[in-house]
Amino acid sequence: MRQRLFTQQARLYWIGIVIGVAYGLVARWAFYNPALREFFTVMTCGFIFLIPTSLGYIMLRFVKEPRWWQRLVLPWIPGFILVLTAYAVGWESSLCIVMALPVFMIMGSAGGLLEAITRAKFSERNRFGALIAIVLLPYGVTPLEQLAGLPSQVRRVETQILIDAPVVTVWENIIRVPAIRPEELSFSWVHLIGIPRPVAALLSHEGVGGVRHATFAGGVTFVETIYEWTPQHALAFGTDAVAESMNADELNTRVIVGGAYFDTLEGRYWLEPVSDHELILHLTSEHRLSTRFNFYAGLWTDWIMRSTQNTILKVIKACCENADPL
Repeated sequence: MRQRLFTQQARLYWIGIVIGVAYGLVARWAFYNPALREFFTVMTCGFIFLIPTSLGYIMLRFVKEPRWWQRLVLPWIPGFILVLTAYAVGWESSLCIVMALPVFMIMGSAGGLLEAITRAKFSERNRFGALIAIVLLPYGVTPLEQLAGLPSQVRRVETQILIDAPVVTVWENIIRVPAIRPEELSFSWVHLIGIPRPVAALLSHEGVGGVRHATFAGGVTFVETIYEWTPQHALAFGTDAVAESMNADELNTRVIVGGAYFDTLEGRYWLEPVSDHELILHLTSEHRLSTRFNFYAGLWTDWIMRSTQNTILKVIKACCENADPL
């Protein structure tokens, strides 16, 4: 086994890995450097998609006659090393790691396949020129992205749950949510990767103009101002995140709620009776997403919002069905 690690072919693998990791570390420094923020930022296609493509290309450039499965898999090795290093030293939160990892894998494999095309079509001299072009491509694309404004998209997430309880009981448990004990919360992947757990929702006064303070673990607070109040039927509110409450340990400060890239806008509960003792409680929300890759980021924000809403609905359901009859 030890001999296999130091064969001529294995040494080429190690060279590709080391150079790939070094390339990734330099990119990480450049794109996170405040002095270069005018030209390079992390929330760009140049960083999210092209850096792992270049990394995959570099890795395969040093492998002699790689097989197709190696072109797909080998680029993951320096990618995993970079991701694990970023997490271990505290450069990135678990949320960002989970969101970035699929892109690193897919685009890294794409880089490995791209290297196969240049190897088959180009001479050795032209392949070296292609390598330089691929390495520098993210640094050429990103400043051009910076010239364009961020595209904004409002996304809507709808969830619902069946509750076996009177309408009046359900209504009382949505306008105010008492302190939620940890054991009342079911397992959710979003909490495992760093999204704060709901804690409580307090109401200043009933009716339009009332303010709900929805709090989450880590001191995260959302101020919800009610603009629709139909007792035992519907409740709607606009949402503002209290920036001072955001805990850097819970949320990545570069993608903070209410920041340039993401914001919650409004939420709405409405009750749909289905029988004398059962109803469907609906919870919908809208959020703003402003990235240059909304097509990808939207998959994650929708999942996070849907999972959070389902957690809240399950808590309300349990409170209602375990409550004493009014």
